[in-house]
Amino acid sequence: MKTIGLIGGMTPQSTVLYYQTLNDLATELFGEKHSCKVVISSVNFGELSELQSKGRWDLLDEMMAEEGKRLESAGVSCILITANTMHLCIEAVKKAVNVPVIHIAEATAAAIHQKGLTKVALLGTKYTMEKTFYTDVLTREHIETIIPNQEDRDVIHDIIYGELAKGTINPVSKALYLDIIDRLISQGAEGIILGCTEIPMLVSQTDVNVPAFDTTAIHAKAGFDFVTASSQRK
Repeated sequence: MKTIGLIGGMTPQSTVLYYQTLNDLATELFGEKHSCKVVISSVNFGELSELQSKGRWDLLDEMMAEEGKRLESAGVSCILITANTMHLCIEAVKKAVNVPVIHIAEATAAAIHQKGLTKVALLGTKYTMEKTFYTDVLTREHIETIIPNQEDRDVIHDIIYGELAKGTINPVSKALYLDIIDRLISQGAEGIILGCTEIPMLVSQTDVNVPAFDTTAIHAKAGFDFVTASSQRK
């Protein structure tokens, strides 16, 4: 098996989810004694979130590119950025390295196509919901995206940064998320993208009546499939 590189720490909770998912996939494919070959280069979430709030995406591009270079130097075969939001910096990482950087939105679009859906709602940080880096990918893949209204976006974002990023699970917050999801379904959403890698800590498929796309699991699986397929080609 080749090695997957994770740019982690965004947040520590999401990095743990990626690591656990990758190892579960290795166990499932190869047997119970097996684990996944992973290198993690972890950023300081406090520094990163401060730069986000200041809109310093130029400095975040530099930070993420350096993390990508570090992983490439460690011998990884592909790189995963363990946060939907930080895919705003994916082009900077791609330019900095010579190994594939797998896009979380492209992997999610493929999963949506597998379900035969064409109209979904997107939950995530305000950066993911309000900027176009994510919806542009979905539009290119002929998927229509519904974005929550301003009030709901504020609720979703504040819960991510105020609770989920710290590992806090609040039943009241879960109820708020489910109310928002119900409104989005009433607007025609055929599925729900859990477009922040911490959201699956709070909401899962069992909570909703339409397909819920766990971007953490989808992205990790895409990376795992890449390294296992390339190993088998060898």
